[in-house]
Amino acid sequence: MLRKQRLTHVQIIALGFFLMIIAGTILLMLPWASRSGTSAGLLTSLFTATSASCVTGLVVQDTFLHWSVFGQVVILILIQIGGLGFMTIATFFFLFMRRKMGLRNREVLSESINVSRVGEIQGLARKILVGTAAFEIIGAAVLAIRFIPMYGPAKGLWFSVFHSVSAFCNAGFDLMGGSGAYASMTSFSGDALVTVTLIVLILMGGLGFVVWADLAEKRLRFRRWRLQTKVVLSASALLVLIPAVLFYLMEQNVSGAGRSAGEQILCALFNSVTPRTAGMSTVDLGTLSDGSKLLTAILMFIGGCPGSTAGGVKTVTFVVALGFLIARFRGASYVGMFGRRVPDDAVAKAFTVIGFNLILGLIGTLIITASGFSLSDAMLEAFSAIGTVGLSTGITRQLGTICRIVLIFMMYCGRLGSVSFATALLEQRSRPPVSSPAEELLIG
Repeated sequence: MLRKQRLTHVQIIALGFFLMIIAGTILLMLPWASRSGTSAGLLTSLFTATSASCVTGLVVQDTFLHWSVFGQVVILILIQIGGLGFMTIATFFFLFMRRKMGLRNREVLSESINVSRVGEIQGLARKILVGTAAFEIIGAAVLAIRFIPMYGPAKGLWFSVFHSVSAFCNAGFDLMGGSGAYASMTSFSGDALVTVTLIVLILMGGLGFVVWADLAEKRLRFRRWRLQTKVVLSASALLVLIPAVLFYLMEQNVSGAGRSAGEQILCALFNSVTPRTAGMSTVDLGTLSDGSKLLTAILMFIGGCPGSTAGGVKTVTFVVALGFLIARFRGASYVGMFGRRVPDDAVAKAFTVIGFNLILGLIGTLIITASGFSLSDAMLEAFSAIGTVGLSTGITRQLGTICRIVLIFMMYCGRLGSVSFATALLEQRSRPPVSSPAEELLIG
């Protein structure tokens, strides 16, 4: 008798995101979801629902000008659920109803937020929900200082909440279309209050839930931090400061021409933070130099930190791969960081993740380039999708049906993790009893 196959944890997560996208698509297709009162159509609704659920931010219609308040609320809900992971939201209802989670639900949740401590997962989920609410409420309160005087109480408060959630979830959606379609946050490029608030929200959302818990427990006692926390904070600091200096130098006489020194610094900081992987912009990406576009693509590829609202291959993956290369050059037999040895399977997984994402990004670039777009614009668009970033030089709305479908697929893979997506499709319970014989190959 054949045993009934159960879905794996990764397959459950993949199915959950898929169903969430379908539900969002149906809601956005409703006539009252758009300002015109007519249905947005299947492809536009599917693209927008995927972008919101996968916290990407690529849009084919301006969020403020095209979607009604109902449509904007649907998008915000998809962003919140997609950013935290639908299993985290499910845990909220378990906690609210004072019910205990079963072992299988705990295992799925641990896979969803990329942590290994199954026994403590319910307590960690509680911290995630409380921490998220605290950051988003504080962010909205600070943004309200600027938005309420500008837009009035109701609209100003809605804008504050929307942009706080979007920034914290690294989603990249905005409601600034009133100052120009697809303008993003360019009208606030010199506004320190708005810019710095968004930067802090993006960074906090992109650090990772495990890092939060470790910092909350051990405070500033560096020696007691987990290796994960040390690597994440060190890498994040370097990936903000070094690119900010490079952006400042490369854009002084390009997109920074005519701006004050203070505004140039704010723009450089925002340009270094938002590609990992927030998607908002205070500078029109189409005006950036080719060097800045390449740097932006690299940052989008790296992305945020494991177990966070951000996408990309993740900072720890990048650091482990870089550490392996340095170890090889030095002749070391293992990868060491902060007095600890990185397991070999972690190194193999890092290169697997980088390889999958690089291949998908290059394939996407090739397809978009074949449609008649420049290499720099196509590369930025493709890596923006696979990294769930949302930055674009403005070509998203010009793409044809095939390119949009390709981006939808890439955003879905990027949110799940390309390796997790492949695993969900190909994972098998059984392993072959014997392996093939080995034979040497010449490498390099």
